[in-house]
Amino acid sequence: MSNPVESPSPRAISVSLRSVRRTFPTGVTAVDGVDLEVGPGEFVAVLGPSGCGKSTLLRAVAGLDPVQAGRVEVGAPGAGAPGRHDLAFVFQDAHLLPWRRVRGNVALPLELRRVGRPERLRAADEAIAQVELAEAATRFPAQLSGGMRMRVSLARALVTDPGLLLLDEPFAALDELTRQRLDEQLRALWRRRRMTVLFVTHSLSEAAFLAERVVVLSRRPARVVGEVAVALAEERTAALRTTPEFVALVRRLQDLLAAGGA
Repeated sequence: MSNPVESPSPRAISVSLRSVRRTFPTGVTAVDGVDLEVGPGEFVAVLGPSGCGKSTLLRAVAGLDPVQAGRVEVGAPGAGAPGRHDLAFVFQDAHLLPWRRVRGNVALPLELRRVGRPERLRAADEAIAQVELAEAATRFPAQLSGGMRMRVSLARALVTDPGLLLLDEPFAALDELTRQRLDEQLRALWRRRRMTVLFVTHSLSEAAFLAERVVVLSRRPARVVGEVAVALAEERTAALRTTPEFVALVRRLQDLLAAGGA
């Protein structure tokens, strides 16, 4: 069984979706009638087949895409106003500025907020250290591997100390060993920071390894076909992936995906 979850970060943000529908101008409905509640400090994975509308749902939470029906609420516990200023988004591509070194890329969100240079560089160095890239702080993106570039992207998201971290299949293009290693790092970062995390993936094992709860979506238009609470040890290492409990969890998620038409 999982250990009791520690208190969330004071900055952790809740997410509430009620009967959300998103239809594109082409007439294609990507998301239809989705309900989802994410509490402050939760790590929730959204699992579904490729092209089902997972990314669209995440963009709606971030306020990047409008919805045609339903309600999207993002805010601090007990606060009536949305807290969109306190969220960070990690996309499938690292989107690093090629002419900036790692430290400059990571510090960019604070620079845009007009944070003073000494403070933003200190915060950037801390975030870079948390993703184990201190030795690469002065390199350019072209000098980094794909996995290292994604770690820079993650550090850039963490540098503002967000209450809500949104991740859209950030490790999908990486080889399996690199992906598993980054999953372990992300899980460890969440345990230290206790921000709210909403992680989109089509990988059964990734969802099972990372999350405290997995929400399974159907084929497009995305609808929730089930939720699974992850009753695994809070500290998760590579060895967990071979245990009977983990294998049974992955099989259960697979069955839910199949029920949703995947």
